[in-house]
Order: sequence, then structure tokens, then C-alpha cells
Amino acid sequence: MSLLALVLAHLVVAGLLPWVARWNRRAAFGIAALLPAATLGWALTRLGPALGPGVSESLAWAPALDLGYTVRLDALGIVMIVLVGGIGALVLAYSAWYFADDGEEASRSAALLLAFAGVMLGLVLADDLLTLYVFWELTSVASFLLVGQGGLHRANRRAAVQALLMTVFGGLAMLLGVVLLGQAAGTFVISEIVAAPPTGGAVTAALALILVGALTKSAQVPFHPWLPAAMVAPTPVSAYLHAAAMVKAGVVVVARLSPGFADRPQWWVPVVAFGLVTMLLGGWRAMQETDLKRLLAFGTISQLGFLMVLFGTGDRIAEIAALTMLLAHGLFKAPLFMVVGAIDETAGTREAGELSGLGRARPGLAAVSALAAASMAGVPFLLGFLGKEAAFEGVLHPGGPRGWLIGVGLLVGSVLTVAYSARFLWGAFATKPGVDAVGAVAPPAGLTVPAWIAAGAGLVLGCAPPLTDALAQRYAAAYPAADAEEAGYHLALWHGFSVPLLFSAVALGLGYLLHRWRARAATVHRALRFPITAERSYELVVAGTERFAVRFTGRVQAGSLPVYLGVLLATVLLLPGVALLLGGVLPEDQRLVDALMQIPLGLGVVVAALVLPRARRRFTAVLLLGAIGYGIGGLFVVDGGPDLALAQFLVETLTLVVFVLVLRRLPAHFDARPEVSPRRAVQVRKGALAALVGIFVAAAGVVLSGVRQQPSAVSAQYVALAPETGAENVVAAILVDFRALDTVGEITVLMVAIAGTASLALATRYDRRPRGSGSGTPEHEKELLG
Repeated sequence: MSLLALVLAHLVVAGLLPWVARWNRRAAFGIAALLPAATLGWALTRLGPALGPGVSESLAWAPALDLGYTVRLDALGIVMIVLVGGIGALVLAYSAWYFADDGEEASRSAALLLAFAGVMLGLVLADDLLTLYVFWELTSVASFLLVGQGGLHRANRRAAVQALLMTVFGGLAMLLGVVLLGQAAGTFVISEIVAAPPTGGAVTAALALILVGALTKSAQVPFHPWLPAAMVAPTPVSAYLHAAAMVKAGVVVVARLSPGFADRPQWWVPVVAFGLVTMLLGGWRAMQETDLKRLLAFGTISQLGFLMVLFGTGDRIAEIAALTMLLAHGLFKAPLFMVVGAIDETAGTREAGELSGLGRARPGLAAVSALAAASMAGVPFLLGFLGKEAAFEGVLHPGGPRGWLIGVGLLVGSVLTVAYSARFLWGAFATKPGVDAVGAVAPPAGLTVPAWIAAGAGLVLGCAPPLTDALAQRYAAAYPAADAEEAGYHLALWHGFSVPLLFSAVALGLGYLLHRWRARAATVHRALRFPITAERSYELVVAGTERFAVRFTGRVQAGSLPVYLGVLLATVLLLPGVALLLGGVLPEDQRLVDALMQIPLGLGVVVAALVLPRARRRFTAVLLLGAIGYGIGGLFVVDGGPDLALAQFLVETLTLVVFVLVLRRLPAHFDARPEVSPRRAVQVRKGALAALVGIFVAAAGVVLSGVRQQPSAVSAQYVALAPETGAENVVAAILVDFRALDTVGEITVLMVAIAGTASLALATRYDRRPRGSGSGTPEHEKELLG
């Protein structure tokens, strides 16, 4: 089985699941879980090649344009398959017991979750920017559908729209950055770009645009509000998309490009700065939340900021820590979401103030939560501890102000992580004075076993560092080591007494004290509350955009054809017109006249165009329009385009016939002149706009026709393959063979036009309206013809 087949299989099976769900809901989730699990098993069998040169596959769909679908399985890909495939299989199995038997969300969610797993798999394995972008946008669409569910609830609709607006905005910026980077590098293959990174101003702009996309998808400040809002989605969706998989997309993009650009300030400075701010803000907000899902959501934001910092620094040890924390985060955050879902299903609430005594009533849930939360806090013998200690070592080892500044920032963020981890356990399972103990029933095994598997994996990998170290070392090999100590660093439970170990101990101690002082922290939070938050800013931007759209539409959609035409022409001048003025270069060998016949034909077109606005009779205006069209057709003949001339003559003839038939039912003259003539200033503005647009069209035609100095690769293929069609003319071969469907469509359009013309002509035979109206009378015909 190939990588390409795995991605396609997810999408195909997802399309069949709704029919399976109608028969048996749990069977649908079970079948859906098998494919991600099989993907994980297949990837582990390719572990050797993946840790070596990597496993690459490509499928060319436009070789002449160097466009194809390229995927690559390497160390980073293996880690992401563990999250996408392994956690995905557990979440799908969990969903079989979470969704109601008769709920409509079941069949929809099973198909969408599996489809999301497929597109996310394509994203994390993509080795070219265009492929990555396609799957990037597909994950946004899948997230929109999963968060919105059936669209029956306002909160779901609002959260889905907010997530879509945020991520699509970043995606559009990222698309422009992808194009700029690919053009500057001469290739869109990520591994080739990283091996020989390009330079220049365009590359700097491309990196900034790509980072906008990465920051929005991974919920970095100030684009983070969509993630807590998305917690209205069902818990399995939150556990998969918003903890283990989708929110890692931006982190994966940074991880893919960092080996080539991490040494550049325009890359690592914004990544580290936004990451640190996000880690601190997310951790602080998580401490203040009482809804357990929102607490975990802000904790996810904080952890994503942590990952951004590590992947952005470019230090070899920090990259080892980054890959370790990437794996650890999925293994401890997904089971915590699953536990919240189990609590909500059995206790009927997930508010910390309403839960009391649940730890004694359900010690199994408390134990798995403690295991996962301890890994999140960085307690020894768990995978989170390995990652955090390596992170402290990575940022502190180089020394200097930069290293200590980042190190202190990570320490403060880790203190907050310990605090909200303790707050989660206290809020969910502690016995609270004055609060009645909840009477939660025992959750089914389907809601607890997947959480135990994920949290237990964090314990196993934490106690066996070499398993994760092999993956982390392979990814970090792309970063040069500054000294022998950095080159020889490996994940381990004990590195001796060191500053990183001290930082870990300080984080655990101060974090626990901060949790004990949570009342004082809440007081400080209320005192520091600002009137304008990120969520409020989003609301103001959306509302302001709507108001601007209403006012702008009211101005330009005024019911006036000249206004519509003026807006369109002004837009042409402001966008491509400015670009042509700044970057257009006239061809050096441009000649004014190529053939003598161009002169009379061109003069005839110009004279007819100048006389046309002065015409007062409709029939005269139609004849002048026809003269312009026939003159352009004559230029086509002179320039060697008889096929274009024929089409032009045909269109002009049909148009003239239609106009004549229509004019028989209209007054001979245009509307009488108004008593008050248009202002001179209005006429001058219209004339100036028309003249500028005409100059732009002429200049664009000259410039664009001279840009290409030789036939394109596609044109060369047309010429090479034309003899096989039996045609003696390459244009005929293109129209009849290579663009057959397009040609059939054009013929259909012409047939519709001919049928419409014939219908108008035949309709006059049945005109029985009174002749007294003046329309169609002999007097009218005489006036019409002059």
C-alpha cells in the first residue's frame, strides 16, 4: 500500500460510511477506526526507511508545468501519523459510545472525522507547497462542518463561521506566500527549498505570509479566539481536531520550513515572539476558566505557543524537544478531552463549580486524568517531562541574552501549565466544601479505554526515552550542532544536576503554589481585564466589515448602468493598471505598423468609435457598432487569424440582426435630451476614465504580448502531438482534438444564439398588436430606416 493510496482510501471509505451508519452506528465508527489504525501500523513497518533517506512518492498530473502530488514519509511524518492515525483511531472508537444511538450527528460525524483524517494525513505528508495548501484548505472545510454539526444551534453556527473566517483568511495569505516562495526557489518541493533556501525581498514577504497562515491555523495570538469558541463541538471533535491533529497544521508548516530558514531573523523572531506571547496568555486564561473544555482549549493554545517557540529557535536540542513535545501533547491532551466528555455524559455537567467528590466516586477517571495531566505539567517518568527538560536545555545551552530571555519565558509558561493542570484535576475530581457530591454513573468502557491507551503511551514512552529519541534525533539532524555537547545530546530521564533540571523543579513548585493561590490570581485577572479583547476585536472587525459592505454596496449599486460600468473600469485601473504602470516594460522590437492595411482598418475603427457617442438614432449607433466589429475582424485577417475573423464576422452579423429585430419595437431616436444638460465636470470625468481604460487596454496588450519570448512547454506539446491527429493546422487540431469539449461548448453557445435570433424573427409573424401604437407601422419603419 502506498502513501497516495492511504490518503485516497480515507476519502473513499468516508463517502460510504453514511450508508453503514444507517444500518449500525457503532459499526460505522468501528470501520472508520480501522483505517487510521491500519495507517499507523503501515507507517511503523516503514520506520527504518523513514528514519533513513525517507519514503517519497509523487504523481505528476501536469508534467509540462512541473505540477504534481508529492508526499514524503520521514521522522516528522511518523510522529504526525501517530497523532492523526493513532489518536484518530482511539477517538473514532470513543465516538461509538459517545454519540446517541438515534442522533443524526453520528453518521455525519463518522464520515467527516474519517475524511478529516485523510486530508490531515495528506497535509502532514505533503512534500510540495501546492499539495500542502490544497489539504490545508480541506482541513478548514472539514473543521467547519464538524464544528457546525447540523447547523441547528446558533452557537455551533457562530463558532463554525468564526473558525472558517480565521483559518481561510490565513490560508489566502499563505497561498500568496506559497506562490512567491515557489517562484523565488524555482520549485515547490519543500525538501528542495529547504536544501537550498532562496533569498531576497520576495522571500521575506513569502515567509511573512506563510507565517500568517500558520499562526491562524494553530490559534496563535491574536488569532486564537476561534479555538475556545469551537469547544461547542462534540467532545470527540475537540479531542481530535482541536487537541491532536488540526491545530498542529501550522506547527507542521513551521517545522517543515525551519531547517532552511531558522537562522534568519525574519523567520525565527516572529515565530518565537508570537509563540511566547501565546504560551503565556493561553496559560493565564486557562487558570481562570471554570468550564473544563474551555480550560483545556486555552491550555492547548498555550502548548501550541510552546511548540512554535521550540520549532522556531533553530537550535538542535530545542528541535529534539520540539518533536518530543509534539508527540507528548497529543498523547496527554486527547485523553483529557475524552475524560471531560465522559464526565459530561455521566454527571451532566463540566463546570468545575458544580463537580464535587467525583474523584472518590470514579477513581478510574481520576487516575487516567492524573496520568495525562502529570505529563502535561512535566512530571518525571512521563513523556512531557522529557520534552520540557530538553526544551530548557535547548534554549539555555547557547547562552546569551536571547537564550536566557526565551528560557525565562518558557519557565513562566511552564509554571502556568502546572497551575492549570492542577486546576483541571481539582475542578473535575476534588471534593469542594458546600457543593453536593455528584452522582455520576459509571461510564462505559468505550469512554475510558481509549483515554487509558493514549495516556499510558505517554508513560511508556517517558520511561523508554530511546523510542522517541530515535525520531527526534532524525528530525534534528537537519540542524547543525554548535559544539560536541549539543551534537551528543539525547533524551534521558536523568542528565545530572543542571539548570534545566532546576527549571523543571521550579516550574512544578511555583505552579502548584499558583494553583493554591488561585483566588488571588483571579483577583489580579479581574484587575487586568481590558475592555478590548481578542474576541471583542474579532466581533468589531466582522461587524465593521458588514457595515462597510452595506454602505459601499449602497453607493456602487445605485441602479445606474453608468455607475456600474464606472466602478468596474475604475477597479481595473486601480489594480492591474497600477501593476502595469509600475512593472510593465514595452518590448524592444515593437513596431507601430506591420502591414499597410492595418492603417485604414484601424482608422475606420477609431473614427467609428469617436462618432458613436454622438449618434442620436438607434439604427445609426447599431451600424457604427457593426463597423467597429467588422473592422476588428479585418485586422484579424491581416494579422493571419482567419479563424478568429470568421468567428468575429459571425458574431457581428448575428448581433446586427438581433439589434435590427429589437429596434423595430423601439423608438427610432434615443430618449429626448433633458432640459438640463449633464454637468461639464461629469462629462470630463467619464471621458477621462474611458480614455485611461483605453490606454491601459492598449498598453496591456502590447506588454503582455511581448512578455513571452518563446513558446510555452504546453504549446510545444501541442505542436509535437498535432500530426497524430491527422490535421494539417495546429489550431484545428487544438480545437477539434485537444479542446474538444471546449469547442463543443462554444458551438452550443452559437446554436443557442442562432435559435434565439430565429425565435425573434419568427415572433414578428404573430404580432397582432394594434398598429396604432406606432411600433411596426409603415411610418415607424420609414423613420427607423431614415
